[in-house]
Amino acid sequence: MTGGKCCGVCKVVGLLVGIGALNWGLVGIFQVDLVAKLLGDMTMPARIVYGIIGVAGLLKLVSLVKCCPCSSGSCQTKS
Repeated sequence: MTGGKCCGVCKVVGLLVGIGALNWGLVGIFQVDLVAKLLGDMTMPARIVYGIIGVAGLLKLVSLVKCCPCSSGSCQTKS
């Protein structure tokens, strides 16, 4: 995702990771879990949202070491 070029999946993953980070920021600073407040404390919909954001976080971690196949030219190492 260097050079501002990324595919739709990378954009969605980045958005979900950002939403997850904002939720954790709210938990840490204000002790407000926005997902739990909107969907209920550990209800099935809340667990699905937590799971989706967790998978997005894993994909974001993978993107640190492996380049997205959609942006094949942007991840070449310099010699």
